[in-house]
Amino acid sequence: MNHIGNPGHIERTPPHNEEAEQALLGAILINNKAYEKVSEFLRPEHFYDPAHQRIFAAISEEVEAGRKADPVTLRDRFASDADLAGDGGGAAYLVRLVANVVTVVNARDYGEIIRDTFLRRQLIEVGFDLVNTGYQPDPDMRAGKLIEEAESQLFALGDHGSALRPVMSSADGVAAAMEANERAWKNKGQVLGVTTGLVDLDRKLGGLLPGLYVLGARPSMGKSGLGLNTIMLAAAKAGHSVLAFSTEMATEKVSRRHLAAETGISSDRQTQGDFSEGEWLALMDAQQALGTLPLHIDDTPGVTVPHIRRVARRHKRRHGLGLIIVDHLHRMRASKRAEDQGETAKITEITSALCSIWKEFGVPVLLLCQLNRDLERREDKRPNMADLRQSGSIEQDGDVIMFLYRDEYYLAREEPAKRADETEEKYNERYERWCKRSEEARNVAEIIIEKNRDGPIGTVKVFFDGPRTLFSNLDRGE
Repeated sequence: MNHIGNPGHIERTPPHNEEAEQALLGAILINNKAYEKVSEFLRPEHFYDPAHQRIFAAISEEVEAGRKADPVTLRDRFASDADLAGDGGGAAYLVRLVANVVTVVNARDYGEIIRDTFLRRQLIEVGFDLVNTGYQPDPDMRAGKLIEEAESQLFALGDHGSALRPVMSSADGVAAAMEANERAWKNKGQVLGVTTGLVDLDRKLGGLLPGLYVLGARPSMGKSGLGLNTIMLAAAKAGHSVLAFSTEMATEKVSRRHLAAETGISSDRQTQGDFSEGEWLALMDAQQALGTLPLHIDDTPGVTVPHIRRVARRHKRRHGLGLIIVDHLHRMRASKRAEDQGETAKITEITSALCSIWKEFGVPVLLLCQLNRDLERREDKRPNMADLRQSGSIEQDGDVIMFLYRDEYYLAREEPAKRADETEEKYNERYERWCKRSEEARNVAEIIIEKNRDGPIGTVKVFFDGPRTLFSNLDRGE
């Protein structure tokens, strides 16, 4: 008999239900169709008795191959099974399983009992592992990290124990699609999802709908300004509860940008106290207005997905939840196993887990990320999918992938200098072309939609206000 010890040194038998295991195996051996009731969620390792594990594995193999599984067809496999020798031998045990069956109707119930006791045993193992690690701490494993590791194990166990989503018929699928179509039809011309505050972008995307949105850019393009300032403020002002995770900037710095967006007093001027009495009053008014908005910021450095999930659950209970923003991907941490395997494994784990988060909460998740520096070597520095770092899982998991680009940023750093072999006339012509391009690019940013799972792709031009770190609609009259 297997036993699990506890901290009080009392030996207790792990949770299991031998009668349910025997009843299920007997039911399937009588009628193989009973296997279909449990095949979607039950596995051999879920059984407590090792002999029962092997019997169920053999049944699965036969039935999956289209062959009959009964005491006769399985006899030779278990005739000499050592674990069943005390029960008159394996062949006799199979016959007895069938003989003791009362009904096959409850096969699924038996299967769920078996899986439930398996999960309880796994939960106990996780608990004991946590206790043992707590008593023998690793100097490199702080308590916070230990909690996150335990939380990851519990979430994995929860995913393992979750019932499969029911298979939806074509009729149900079409009905759900038509309900969404009807809502779109009745609200034609209106934003269906969370507004970004940018009309042309909302028109392309329909607003931010439940899904994973990736916004990539090189440093200094303004991606934090777009995500944590423009979109965050617009969504909150529209009544959506916004939860942001800022791994780069402290909450105070993000809030200072919010004040700049509202008053026009730049963050650096605020930091230096460079404002008039009238501007101070404007800041006070902005503080009051911003204080009423449903937005919250978590500036935990090196945030993990389990941390995001835990905070989001608490936030949803207390404040509701309409949008999650994460700034940014490459500052996040993954599980120790993924971290040890390298950057690609880390990114894959994180983006996959963020997909599960938007599905769990039914809200859009906006994920900001850095791009490869290799694009700086190109003449045309507009980003594309290939510029995403460890792009495979990002491309796969992202429902919408966007890039932020400002030609103005690069042109300001490329002011022409007169070449030694260049005439004054040629230099002036070249300088005038640069001036013209710089004027055309002034305060203009491009949001390049490279992937849109449910809509069009293309480029949206918006206005960029540097001192306020704010993006707004481009005046088409300009």
